[in-house]
Amino acid sequence: MSGRARRIWSVLAGLVVLGLVVILAILLWPVPRAEAVAAPAASPQLVARGAYIATAADCVACHTVEGGQPYAGGRAFRLPFGTLYAPNITPDRETGIGAWTDGEFVRAVRHGVGREGEQLYPAFPYTSYARMPEDEILAVKAYLFSLPPVRSEVRENGLAFPFNQRPLMRFWKILFLRGGAFEPAPQQTAEWNRGAYLVNVLGHCGECHTPRNLAFGYFRNTLSGETMQGWTAWNITSDPRHGIGAWSADELVSYFRTGYAPGRAVASGPMKEAVDFSLAKLTDGDLRAMAVYLKSKPASDQGPVPNQGAGRLARASLMAPPPGEEASEGRRIFEGACASCHAWNGAGQQTPLAALAGRRAVAAPDGANVVQTILRGGSINAPQGHAFMPAFARAYSDAEIAAVANYVVEHFGGVDGEVGPRDVARARRD
Repeated sequence: MSGRARRIWSVLAGLVVLGLVVILAILLWPVPRAEAVAAPAASPQLVARGAYIATAADCVACHTVEGGQPYAGGRAFRLPFGTLYAPNITPDRETGIGAWTDGEFVRAVRHGVGREGEQLYPAFPYTSYARMPEDEILAVKAYLFSLPPVRSEVRENGLAFPFNQRPLMRFWKILFLRGGAFEPAPQQTAEWNRGAYLVNVLGHCGECHTPRNLAFGYFRNTLSGETMQGWTAWNITSDPRHGIGAWSADELVSYFRTGYAPGRAVASGPMKEAVDFSLAKLTDGDLRAMAVYLKSKPASDQGPVPNQGAGRLARASLMAPPPGEEASEGRRIFEGACASCHAWNGAGQQTPLAALAGRRAVAAPDGANVVQTILRGGSINAPQGHAFMPAFARAYSDAEIAAVANYVVEHFGGVDGEVGPRDVARARRD
């Protein structure tokens, strides 16, 4: 047998072994039972505690469709293998969770198993919530059951084969679900441990900010940045250039509270939702604990480095581009639609909230967040004022938005833009 034939047979044998392991995992790995739980009475104090925990966990953002009733589900999550729809988690008995027992609710949060024993997909971040203590899980249930029931039928998931086979999730969980209660690090302060719990468990920050592998799991390079559903969640490790290591704790708290840190960043897209629905409503102590923890995270050098004024940006002024800059379609569009707010030097004309200089989004060659922001616009309120950007999705073609996005990346970020019309078309669908 030739060397090439041996390699082929080795690969085939490996695939057969892997298939057998998956089948055995599906058949033999037990489905956790919904144990009886001694839940406390749903007092006003317990409901209020559950409301705060649910806010820290940002439940409403995922379980509410734009313009819909809070927690009534229906929001679409478009993934490479299909679309998932968030379920209704109001206490409606037929379309929500009103018929769930305490034990069934705890099992879903900790093990990702539904009321009928079905495997849940990890778009519900039980990989993070699994470490919640039981009393906090039950407090969340008490809060959800205190809400008005909303009858809301949610669409069936649209997943391609084999991802629509829920039993396969048993094997996925063997690889990626790490349960067990959160354990404080004894060598760290109470503040650091609180921040670790908020970031890694309740806030489930890693679900967006950690790179995914081909199986859509993660266990390395935590919080070093990832792009999902068309938006990039940046590196938030302690690296001073690629991450948030150069930020002060006060700057991080400002960003959490308002979505804006002067000279650092303006929140947009999913991060803006996290600010509005969750972070802005937490206590100052909790926000500072998160900042303390994040600034201690081991540094990762993944992701773009913000341009602090090099290249053509250094030669531009508030009112004019740098002398001799080459004319282009992107520059023409920027001049007509963008310069009056953002300024040619990226300082922002009417408000510093419109500044582009030093922003990480404009230093990413793929321009993912730039494209999304051009398409969808945005707004922000901060102590420094209010800023609003209109959506330009209908005003420009895919090719025109690609052109202006590349100009923004090259002019303000100092890197070559890689945005094409197909990228814009894909972003419109996300």
